[in-house]
Amino acid sequence: MSFWSKIGRLFTVDDTILDEDFYLTPTNEEAQKYSNEELGVPPEEKKQGNKKRIKTIRELQKKPDTRSLDSPQVFSDISLNKKRIERDFYLPKNSDIVVREFWIPLHPPIEAMIVFTEGLVDSKVINNNILEPLMMLAALPEEKRDNSRFQMIKNTLLPGNQVMQYERWEDVKKNILAGSTAVFVDGVDVAFLVETKGWEHRNVSDSKAEAAIRGPHDAFTENLRTNTGLVRSRLRTEHLITEMTQVGKLAPTDVAIMYVKGIANPKLVSEVKRRINAIKADFLQDSGVLEQYIEDRTALLIPKMTSTERPDRVAASLAEGFVAVFVGQSSFALIMPTMIWSMMQTSEDYYMRSPIASVIRVGRILSLIIALLLPAQYIAIANYHPEMIPTDLMLAIAAAREKVPFPLIFEVIMMEFGIELILEAGIRIPNVIGPTIGIVGALILGEAAVQARVVSPLLVIVVAITTLATFTMPNTGFALGIRVLRFGYVLLASFWGFYGITLGVIALLMQWACSKSFGVPILSPMAPFQPPVGDTMVRVEPYKETHRPSPLFTGREHRENTITRTWDPTVHDSREARSGMKEERDQDD
Repeated sequence: MSFWSKIGRLFTVDDTILDEDFYLTPTNEEAQKYSNEELGVPPEEKKQGNKKRIKTIRELQKKPDTRSLDSPQVFSDISLNKKRIERDFYLPKNSDIVVREFWIPLHPPIEAMIVFTEGLVDSKVINNNILEPLMMLAALPEEKRDNSRFQMIKNTLLPGNQVMQYERWEDVKKNILAGSTAVFVDGVDVAFLVETKGWEHRNVSDSKAEAAIRGPHDAFTENLRTNTGLVRSRLRTEHLITEMTQVGKLAPTDVAIMYVKGIANPKLVSEVKRRINAIKADFLQDSGVLEQYIEDRTALLIPKMTSTERPDRVAASLAEGFVAVFVGQSSFALIMPTMIWSMMQTSEDYYMRSPIASVIRVGRILSLIIALLLPAQYIAIANYHPEMIPTDLMLAIAAAREKVPFPLIFEVIMMEFGIELILEAGIRIPNVIGPTIGIVGALILGEAAVQARVVSPLLVIVVAITTLATFTMPNTGFALGIRVLRFGYVLLASFWGFYGITLGVIALLMQWACSKSFGVPILSPMAPFQPPVGDTMVRVEPYKETHRPSPLFTGREHRENTITRTWDPTVHDSREARSGMKEERDQDD
């Protein structure tokens, strides 16, 4: 095509291109086809559509056809099992599902088949514990064989540490997709499921979101059994229960519920299981999604469950009567119920001496007030209540803002929004340049804004202190909620000054006082007051924490004996100690 022909094409309208336009809107025929291919709809219902026909008495009395591929049971004919596998897993189009056929060298030889999902299994386990015993070691002496083919294969030819048998086809499919290997034997109407999970996962490493100087440094990974094992290695008791369930219709996700039998409130455990089992969703991706499904009120900005990646914190919470939930390949566990004070505490508080930990906790509470109210207080003082500060400071603020052309509310919102942009950019960009962007961006933008007389220097200091106070809160979800609430208080202060801030604080406290987490008020044991208060705003000595959290109504209220330091003569008289310990033992018996 010549140059001038190409130029002419630019000014030519070709309507035929509209006939070849690609679009996703289905036609009537395509919509009918998609509805017939809906997942989970039995073939007889596909033919009838949405209208359900009432079966006759003769149809109800007729025995189901066990040879049909839609039978819920596993076939004894291995050829039928293979056809159903090819149909349900879309073979050979689906390359992740592997079918290996072989013969068991008995007299006479027996046809067999294994099915597994590539990428979710350990090939060495399959070769050493399934294929090798069945294909090479199956020639057992006649006297060692059982009369039953089923029992002989299970007891002598499958050395796997976990071998289960299932008769229902749905159970077999779920285990194949979960990483187990299914073994089908001709003439046996059950399937053997051998534990062969072995997908690649991250090794146990340091905690990223809850770093600590003193204490354990291991954190949860994306492996469910590794996470539960980390907790059980710390809480070594036979009363620790792990119940498994699955959530998801399209792709079931494993969910583990952990609690200590006899300590956790049975009503709390039942409520957690009820909410999880009531979820009707296609796919559950992470513990954060599960949190939104089962929390009490989603409108509240602060979380209703404590998310953590530290096994030591989960173990300590289970010992106090809480319930922990693990979700599939999520590296964060959920602890429920939760209270405001739990979000202001860290695991490291329990590894240091109580006076130091108490001072740090009080500092976190003051940081919470600063992060929530400092910009709003600055606006209220500068606009409505200048008489509350010294005259020299008031004149300095007025002189700094004299050349700024914008209202104070606009300055605060602009600076807060700029800080939020820097924080979000520091998270999304690569780790190598993330800290550099945060430091350089904050310094350069802040200095440039002051030099350009867009904001006052004092406001830069106020915003910087507020941002630092926000990051002193250990719980990330709680800190994000405080960051959002701060904008609301800035608006209230710009309209009504301290009066608006007071109304906002009262409304927030009322909302928190009326909110619950799995039946427990999030401000308890302070509101409502339920003694003993114990470990809330301050950290008391561990030998004085003799009771578990009172709002949980645990099975065993006493965590320790009344007197734990029996060697200390300054705490008690030895005779009183012996009598007190005897009474504790009698109560336990």
